[in-house]
Amino acid sequence: MGWFSPLWVRFELRMKSAKSLQASARIDWRGIGWMFLYFWYFSGVTHLMIKLGDNAGFSGLRQSVLMSVIWLAPVLLFPARTRAIAAVLGILLWLASLPAFGYFLIYGQEFSQSVIFIFFESNVAESSEYMQQYFVWWMPLAFLAYGLGAWWLWRQLRPVYLGRRAQVVVPILLLVVTLGYPLGKEFWEKNSWDQAVDHLQTRMEPAVPWQLVMGYQKYTTQLGAMQALLAKNAAVAPLTEVQDLSGTQPATLVLVIGESTNRQRMSLYGYPRPTTPELDALRGQLDVFDNVVTPRPYTIEALQQVLTFADQQNPDAWLTTPSLLNMMKQAGYKTFWITNQQTMTERNTMLTTFSRQADEQVYLNHNRNQNARQYDGDVLKPFAAALADSAPRKLIVVHLLGTHMSYRFRYPENFARFDSAQGAPASVTDDQLPTYNSYDNAVLYNDHVLGSLIKSFSATDPNGFLVYLADHGEAVFDAPAADVLGRNEGRPTAPMYTVPFFVWRSDSWRANDPRDFQAVLSRPYSSEHFLHTFADLARLRFNELDLSKSLVSPQFVERALLIGNPEIPGNLIDFSLVQPRVGLDGIRVANSQDEPAVDPGHLKPEVPARVQ
Repeated sequence: MGWFSPLWVRFELRMKSAKSLQASARIDWRGIGWMFLYFWYFSGVTHLMIKLGDNAGFSGLRQSVLMSVIWLAPVLLFPARTRAIAAVLGILLWLASLPAFGYFLIYGQEFSQSVIFIFFESNVAESSEYMQQYFVWWMPLAFLAYGLGAWWLWRQLRPVYLGRRAQVVVPILLLVVTLGYPLGKEFWEKNSWDQAVDHLQTRMEPAVPWQLVMGYQKYTTQLGAMQALLAKNAAVAPLTEVQDLSGTQPATLVLVIGESTNRQRMSLYGYPRPTTPELDALRGQLDVFDNVVTPRPYTIEALQQVLTFADQQNPDAWLTTPSLLNMMKQAGYKTFWITNQQTMTERNTMLTTFSRQADEQVYLNHNRNQNARQYDGDVLKPFAAALADSAPRKLIVVHLLGTHMSYRFRYPENFARFDSAQGAPASVTDDQLPTYNSYDNAVLYNDHVLGSLIKSFSATDPNGFLVYLADHGEAVFDAPAADVLGRNEGRPTAPMYTVPFFVWRSDSWRANDPRDFQAVLSRPYSSEHFLHTFADLARLRFNELDLSKSLVSPQFVERALLIGNPEIPGNLIDFSLVQPRVGLDGIRVANSQDEPAVDPGHLKPEVPARVQ
């Protein structure tokens, strides 16, 4: 058996080696789970609170989960130094997460580049007041408890050994899956490196520390774009021979800009559900115009025309002509801009550019995502403050978030009054009903805010008026295309373009300007010419004013209501081509020309796809 002993020893060694390999092949999933939970904690706690509080959708929480995976790479690559690496990363992530964590505890909003904008672009007093909010007595305790949670998780960490080859391969795969794949996929689909990078940054932004890094990068980028636009606006020649028919008497004028509100869903305009009870009660005090449409179904593109001399035939004139803010400042009005819209995003920077033309600004919505809980009732306090300002002549612009998606985030719980099929069209399916109802609830709350603004304004016994105009409408499973949700310029339907427009005038203003608008309430009108109407209402005259474009002027000339993208040749059509018409049998049918030949891919980021 002497010759057999070496063979037996070698066999035993191989069996032990195999058992060792088998043992090493067993992955310590529990250990990996603790690692992931530890790194997710710094991003996930805030997003979990946001989600549990129903302050936003699931996307932020989802991305915090995905982006936390990348921090597993270094601890799996160097398992012997797990705790040391995790401690260093944890301290950095904890510090980077404190601004967002504290911001949510104070304001109930998700931290974004807009917060950075407010901090750096406000005056010293406002910035100091903002920072002081972080020094309430309970904030150090909250930060301490938050840090202790991270320390407890760190204590649970242990090395996870994957084997020599897997130790290198797995971290690389984690980075490829979380970063490389979405970057490559977007580049393959869009054939644009810039778009691919932007897509990846958007995915990473909800997580720590990218909230700060990319928030600051976006802030600087958008700030540069805004400053360039403001410089162009400052170089625009002023209006010529400006006259105010009211003289120099004190006056307060208010412009309320609505958002995504279709007048066909307002009982003020005949909708069977009582969605505007407060405006209905004020009906006798309002001039309600019932045939107004927007030229574009997107906020930025619409307001570039509404607030300037630009129109569908001269869409770039907003860059070279005075804005409504410029006009009112030149007429001697102190101007205020109160907004519940987002402040600094790729698209909303344009809105902020308009707001910076005003003398004073109030920014209320700093959420990273537009689809987050934000109530327009927040505008009432700064509106009252603007009314109390000592300036004898004031223009106050209030820009609401209105009925913008997601509708359920636009109203508090006590305004969720429409929760059944009662009053809804028979065409609305069971799946569509919750969304249909939430839009009507959003309209109901919008009515409450408008009613409160009018009552607050009237209580000051002003000499002036209040105008309400929505930027565009919204299709929410409305006839004739009951399967459509949102806005799509390539497939227009009437609800996307029909907007509410009314005027409340004080007794003193009516005494000085006793014009009766009852005969002109049904004039077909496009808000592309709104600046001319507002100037006429304000009793301003200047050489650039065209009274044939004023809805309330005796010189008004009816024009085609052009909709579509003016940057695409041959794209403009008359709105009458998309309105429902009455068939021979008396049944309302959709016009066959409601889908003009345009580039279907020419959609703006805020536009949802057609929902079947």
